[in-house]
Amino acid sequence: MLHLMSQSPLDYVVLARLGVDDEVVFLENSTLRLLQTGADNHRLIQLLDSHQLYVLGDALAVRGIAAKELVRGIHVINYAEFVALTVKHPAIQSWS
Repeated sequence: MLHLMSQSPLDYVVLARLGVDDEVVFLENSTLRLLQTGADNHRLIQLLDSHQLYVLGDALAVRGIAAKELVRGIHVINYAEFVALTVKHPAIQSWS
């Protein structure tokens, strides 16, 4: 399943329930929680041990966040890659 996270702060109850092959794309204001210096960085690092995490590059650019400021391991993707993830996962859950 593909999970689309757009809320801030992040809901770790939701993220703790991710399935084995689930992937997460962070959108909108949820991107603000992906910073290395953020309060959520340790939880994101743990999540990266078992899941792929993505963020839209355009969402970062709008907020003035550089990719190098993110927790290591979070993949910055473009819209074509986002569409490819939606095709890969027939089930999509949006959390806002």
